[in-house]
Amino acid sequence: MSQIADNISNIRQEITKTCMKLGKKTEEVHLIAVTKTIEPERINEAIACGITDIGENKVQEVINKYDLVSPVNWHMIGHLQTNKVKYIIDKVKLIHSLDRISLAEEIQKRAERINRSIDVLIQVNIGQEETKSGIEPESVHNFIEALQTFSHIRVKGLMTVAPYEEDPEKVRIYFKAMREIFEKIRAKKLSGIEMKYLSMGMTNDYKVAIEEGANMIRIGTAIFGSRIYR
Repeated sequence: MSQIADNISNIRQEITKTCMKLGKKTEEVHLIAVTKTIEPERINEAIACGITDIGENKVQEVINKYDLVSPVNWHMIGHLQTNKVKYIIDKVKLIHSLDRISLAEEIQKRAERINRSIDVLIQVNIGQEETKSGIEPESVHNFIEALQTFSHIRVKGLMTVAPYEEDPEKVRIYFKAMREIFEKIRAKKLSGIEMKYLSMGMTNDYKVAIEEGANMIRIGTAIFGSRIYR
């Protein structure tokens, strides 16, 4: 077994253990392998080990790797510039980082041109950090209601990047807050809005995120090791 295969196996075991404690089915938690800076060869190795979904932070990396990677579901998980939507609109299964109306308008325009509906998650800046993108927690409801008029955008849930803490217990409060927002929106039963995915939790805190309701987790370092930035 390779290191990547070992790592994926270990993560799946941890997901299973966490789900068993909660009385949840393991398959309810969707694992996205974050492939920022990772070479196509290593991504393909992860896919051969059963990874079906990969997440990229930058549009350029999607473009560069798209034809070199085995068939897989692509997720745009990083901040998305409006002028780069056109490059990934026909490539990604899910955009995790919708956080402003101008971006929604561009997604709508590009989606209309290819006659396709685009699935998105609303990114919430739950820690209200100046360095992070996302809608402020108190603005999420109004933002989602405004998106009901976009015929080619399908809202499928929420995403957040919690503040980093060495001790994952310290971010539990943020995951709890996200779950509360998620459930309140779900209870409204808004037309065209589906609260299906709650995307939160990364290498350091994914177990706590699952305990607090995450059903989509984004893991890079625990699969591929520490990144080497060039």
